[in-house]
Amino acid sequence: MTLVSEEADPSEARATARHAVASPLPNRVTFNRLELNRILNLYGRMVADGEWRDYAIDFLRDRAVFSVFRRASEVPIYRIEKDPRLARKQGMYSVISASGLILRRGHELDRVLLAIERKLVLV
Repeated sequence: MTLVSEEADPSEARATARHAVASPLPNRVTFNRLELNRILNLYGRMVADGEWRDYAIDFLRDRAVFSVFRRASEVPIYRIEKDPRLARKQGMYSVISASGLILRRGHELDRVLLAIERKLVLV
């Protein structure tokens, strides 16, 4: 039996007990703020150029996926994936084309995104 003082709110005690009993959510791989900012900057430039029109973000147990679409009804033209299991091997970031071909894989997101960034062309 626990003693509750008059100053304590009984609902707080129940809320903390309920929170402690609740099962934790399964861990999911996500993009951090800097990674997402870098990806969305590239996405914004490509939308402004008329290349891309839609995107989707999936946070799965083993990887995070940012998919880019030319039209919302199509398959993604590019997938930017973060897979922490590959961090010590060939790198956790990869860019994958619509056909499933891995265009570039590496340890740094900026270098991996160079595979789909357009180069400036001097006219």
